[in-house]
Amino acid sequence: MIGCDREHHLDAICRIFNHAIAHTTALYEYDPRSTEQVAQWFEAKAAAGLPVIGIESEAGELMGFGSYGSFRPQAAFRSTVEHSVYIDPRFQGCGLGRSLMQALITKARAQGYHLMVGAIDHDNHASIALHKSLGFTHAGTIEQAAFKFDRWLDLDFYRLPLNQ
Repeated sequence: MIGCDREHHLDAICRIFNHAIAHTTALYEYDPRSTEQVAQWFEAKAAAGLPVIGIESEAGELMGFGSYGSFRPQAAFRSTVEHSVYIDPRFQGCGLGRSLMQALITKARAQGYHLMVGAIDHDNHASIALHKSLGFTHAGTIEQAAFKFDRWLDLDFYRLPLNQ
């Protein structure tokens, strides 16, 4: 587990984001992210004191990364974070997502957050199973929340209280 930084991981994170945008429903976006957008993302995370963590191969290649951020911008939500984890498709199914999630949960607890939320495409059964195995519970579904790949997508929310 490493702390990711702009200098060393910008291109790999941009590539992983863009693969997810183009080929999956992990991100409800259509357009690839530019390196400038990802650079701004890094700057915003650093300014807010939020982690960007990753796992590298023995060769130093970023295999996956994760982070969390504000669930909503209003002050009343300041104790709730929404997380995201992305794995390079070449390394999916190796347990990296679980390791990243566990590290994010630990960091969020250490930073004093109260609740972690995951927004997961309803058909992403692997992610839902992972979240449930880590103690997340289903908090609701927004049916037909987005339209991508010529179909309507349902969005499930999962929650994990962090101070129990």
